[in-house]
Amino acid sequence: MTIRQLFQKREASFISPYGCQSDNTKGRSVEEFPCPIRTPFQRDRDRIVYSNAFRRLKHKTQVFLSPLGDHYRTRLTHTLEVAEIAKTIARAMRLNEDLTEAIALGHDLGHTPFGHGGETALKEIFSEHFSHNEQSIRVVNVLENRGKGLNLTYEVKDGIIKHSKGGYGHIIPSEQKDCAVTIEGQVVRIADIMAYLNHDLDDAIRSQVIHRNQIPDNCVKVFGKTHSERITTMIKDLVYSSVEKDNKLELVLSEECLIAMQTLRCFLYDNVYRSSRVHNEFVKAKGIVSKLYYHLLEYPDIFQKTAQDLEMATCPDNCAPNERQVADVIASMTDRYALNLYKTLFFPSSIV
Repeated sequence: MTIRQLFQKREASFISPYGCQSDNTKGRSVEEFPCPIRTPFQRDRDRIVYSNAFRRLKHKTQVFLSPLGDHYRTRLTHTLEVAEIAKTIARAMRLNEDLTEAIALGHDLGHTPFGHGGETALKEIFSEHFSHNEQSIRVVNVLENRGKGLNLTYEVKDGIIKHSKGGYGHIIPSEQKDCAVTIEGQVVRIADIMAYLNHDLDDAIRSQVIHRNQIPDNCVKVFGKTHSERITTMIKDLVYSSVEKDNKLELVLSEECLIAMQTLRCFLYDNVYRSSRVHNEFVKAKGIVSKLYYHLLEYPDIFQKTAQDLEMATCPDNCAPNERQVADVIASMTDRYALNLYKTLFFPSSIV
């Protein structure tokens, strides 16, 4: 037996009946010879971590654009926090940690520069159906590896695309079609919300957009006063409240915890995301994204150069790019790349 086969045999002994064992995967779009050491989900995790899109997350905004401090979250640190929360839940519930981690690490690969400001801009100028979770699937299916994609397993891709409904979407989906097919994918969705509720609150206090005494009283009462207390409470509530029903594991939050999480999310939207300081910067970011989008559409040579910088496959012979290709390139940019390109294209340069 190979090392992988030995590990898969062990999986059967420690993963609960509700978890997804790696030898039960529905497989990949393009069949591959099995790795002798790693399970399919372990290979997916590694492919994501080694991808260009994953590395670019370190220079993409979470909430605060160009923060003057080293301790603000980026899209990469958000992703790592989601992975840690999700793995903790998966371990406690005896689920597949490798699958959980792969989904968590890949869930935001398609996020735009400038956070949701960039995403909103592409919704307005490219397609009302543009969303970062669907863009993440384009990254792993089409855009990475110079157009070859990462050829991930079905379960990982399903978890990525169903990790978010955006905005005020249900914390736990009410409709089955919005749920990941694996319980691990469902865990990542909830872990994503737990992560941003807590770290966005931290960063908002750090930046003095809000003050600690503004946090709603019922949130403090339920979750505690510190980041550690809040995360621990949320995780424990999910683990102990979830129930077996109709031979399935149903993820459940207590009414008290769910109401407090919804209250905290509304508080962040009203007092942080829509605050004048944050919103005004997002308006500027949307302007940058819009101007770059139309400029790349008009100038194929600049589009080609930009796509090459991002190591993305392009249309041959400097043909005019279409809207989909330009949106892919824009979404792949980091904040600093977009800002530098904007300065190069639209700021006057000194003449010597």
